[in-house]
Amino acid sequence: MDGTVLVADDDRTIRTVLTQALTRAGCKVHATASLMTLMRWVEEGKGDLVISDVIMPDGNGLEALPRIARERPGLPVIVISAQNTIMTAIQAAEADAYDYLPKPFDLPDLMKRAARALELKRRAQVVPKVVETTRPEGTDLPLVGRTAAMQALYRLVARVMNADLPVMIMGESGTGKSLIAKAIHDFSDRRTLPFVVAQAADLMGADGPSSLLARVKGGSLVFDEVGDYDDETQGRIVRMLDALPDPAPRIMATTQVDLGALMEAGRFRQDLFYRLGGVTLAVPALRERVEDIPLLAEHFLGRAERDGLGMRRFSADSMALVRAYAWPGNVRQLENTVRRLVVTASEEEITRAEVEFVLGNQPAVEPLRGAGGEGEKLSASIARHLRRYFDLHGGNLPPPGLYDRILAEMEAPLIEIALDATGGNQAKCADLLGINRNTLRKKITDLDIQVTRRRKLM
Repeated sequence: MDGTVLVADDDRTIRTVLTQALTRAGCKVHATASLMTLMRWVEEGKGDLVISDVIMPDGNGLEALPRIARERPGLPVIVISAQNTIMTAIQAAEADAYDYLPKPFDLPDLMKRAARALELKRRAQVVPKVVETTRPEGTDLPLVGRTAAMQALYRLVARVMNADLPVMIMGESGTGKSLIAKAIHDFSDRRTLPFVVAQAADLMGADGPSSLLARVKGGSLVFDEVGDYDDETQGRIVRMLDALPDPAPRIMATTQVDLGALMEAGRFRQDLFYRLGGVTLAVPALRERVEDIPLLAEHFLGRAERDGLGMRRFSADSMALVRAYAWPGNVRQLENTVRRLVVTASEEEITRAEVEFVLGNQPAVEPLRGAGGEGEKLSASIARHLRRYFDLHGGNLPPPGLYDRILAEMEAPLIEIALDATGGNQAKCADLLGINRNTLRKKITDLDIQVTRRRKLM
């Protein structure tokens, strides 16, 4: 690599790590904890690449992007952020950042992206647009996640916001499909136009489709749970889509079921399937992104406090139970549970007993079985979930890096449960797992397994 990199992050460790890595790669590095200093360097003409955090002591890195673009057209900016939400990814895309990476980031991956950015800068191919970003007022979506699957979803959402393509959003009930549709609309060029969610009943009658189009104008029209529509309603949609007015609305649809399988079974029209499936967004179930459960729970605690319901926090034991629970109702069930706990908890700290009471008679941990019942082997259960994961991508392949993602999803809960079972004793845990103690330490770090009171690094 060749060039000068400006690094802005208020975390000294991150500044040190990036400075050392970039210097070893052949770059000159200027590092600062101040956004003001970064902007001064930019205005002075320093730097061929900027790597910036979002939340800085003296400002917001995302809000500085339009100014950087005005001062230095063509200067690429890689945004890194611990705010692992869909909003960060969308705002970074809106401001035309060269790239966005959530924290904790993979250093080799960041170095590869930095090398590509510097090469493009050298060829003068990076020309960011000046885009003033504004967040719709009152937006507080529970689309939070640092897992690879959610970050890939956020990036895809950011890319399709203004693409002139229909969007199919697939996922189980409660995963946030409607919220993603709303986010696409709220951050698109159509944000000032109507957002209309249509049910099958809205298409009934001779004037049903025309009435819908009159309501939506050139905004966004979402067909909710389109897999449940009967053949007559599907035909009405096909005819409506073939005669859209100008300007045409953005078309989106949500579904809990595999429309490809329905089509093969003769229960979903092929012509409608291909009209709706321009881009497919697969939203993973909460049990498929266990690492995000604590983040979501904290997000909902904060929202409840802002709503005046009181300030609460989870004890280590209660959070372990929340994380281990199966959450068949996904994010919606988790939010409702957290809000109920905020109201019913007797003290500021929510106890494990209070969580168990709210969850009622449902099992605290989903048994290792699937549709086949108690006798299903673990391997069969894993295979079933993997097939479901592939099916949710609607005929497209999942994002690259699947092998490492799947291993991480399996390793993390295994190590956490083993640590719990051994009272946080890493020597015993390593022996139980049959791995070297140093290997266990490395995995705890690499998988970002949180050390609780019962899991002390030894």
